[in-house]
Amino acid sequence: MGFLFAILIATVLVSYQAMQRPVVKEKLLYVPYRVKHLNEWYRVLTHALVHADYTHLFVNAFVLWQFGMRLESMFNMDGQPELFPLLYIGGVAFAAFPGMMRHHNNPGYRSLGASGAVSAVLIAYILHFPTTELLLFFIIPMPAFVAGILFFVYEHKMDQRGRSHIAHDAHLWGGLFGLLFTGITEPGTFPKFAAAVLAYLPF
Repeated sequence: MGFLFAILIATVLVSYQAMQRPVVKEKLLYVPYRVKHLNEWYRVLTHALVHADYTHLFVNAFVLWQFGMRLESMFNMDGQPELFPLLYIGGVAFAAFPGMMRHHNNPGYRSLGASGAVSAVLIAYILHFPTTELLLFFIIPMPAFVAGILFFVYEHKMDQRGRSHIAHDAHLWGGLFGLLFTGITEPGTFPKFAAAVLAYLPF
């Protein structure tokens, strides 16, 4: 069983239990105050296993499955099966940084969900397959590299606006981790990305 399949099963099962038992959710979600002052560092990772509701869980699981399958298969075929788990887990941890910086003295702040890791996987996928057609909102077709640009623009603007219960900063940092991770582990991806985009453009 591959890492992607294992993490999907674990996330669905743990999220379901957490939605049925609030005490479980409270124990696992991300609380920067408790991480800093009570040394509950495990929360930096476990918050990715719990979700607010079934819609939140479905969206993250679907996006992870849609883009993670091809990415994990590529890593396996290249003889680097460790890269996908490192990308996912690193995305979880890296996306927790802005919450720690902003809310380490706020005992009321809570965050949950695998969106940071999913964002890392999404951006890594786009770097490897920049001209693959994606459907924005499942309706509007566009090449993956355009979706990647829109991702960063949208998440940055929503983070600046700051009037949302969604942790857009975690999405941004997760996406940034996907970018950095790909550049460090597979630096040849960027020239290939640029060449594919230039060949795709009509001018």
